[in-house]
Amino acid sequence: MNDYRNGELIRRGRVEVVCGSMFSGKTEELIRRIKRAQFAHQRVMIFKPAIDTRYSEADVVSHQGTTITSQPVDSSASILLMGDDAEVVGIDEAQFFDAGIVDVCNQLAQRGVRVIVAGLDLDFRGIPFGPMPHLCAIADDVTKVHAICMRCGSLAYVSHRIVAGEKQVLLGEKAEYEPLCRECYQQATQE
Repeated sequence: MNDYRNGELIRRGRVEVVCGSMFSGKTEELIRRIKRAQFAHQRVMIFKPAIDTRYSEADVVSHQGTTITSQPVDSSASILLMGDDAEVVGIDEAQFFDAGIVDVCNQLAQRGVRVIVAGLDLDFRGIPFGPMPHLCAIADDVTKVHAICMRCGSLAYVSHRIVAGEKQVLLGEKAEYEPLCRECYQQATQE
């Protein structure tokens, strides 16, 4: 996957981050990019945190039902070990990984691997979520995707939790979260 120009090694490794609120199409975009790489006969590996069992214990599944085979892992270090032979590595729900995910993505990119990461940039309180701010900072490319606010139809800003609980990690879907714009989120948190 590396090229040589004038005798110098040119690496193609890079980190791409797809972020946004829930229901914004992050996983759909990750799957789309991975499927394009597969179509080009590139060796791909897809990882997700083992705690994410909402739709499938093993596969990455979007809210729309699009599925791709993945490897659930308990820690970011496992990605570095298991993704060693891949040309393209996909990582879904990166906000659930430990802080080591940033170093893992950097190491893979330095080896010439294209790393595509998807995750929530903000938690339900509007606070930057886990390692996502650091992943955005080291990324070669960041794509922020937006859901539509469930109350007014504007671009959504945050995943508003509609069930009780203060724990940062609460796996959920439409029964637990709704995407809201900044203004509707402020109103919802004052209700």
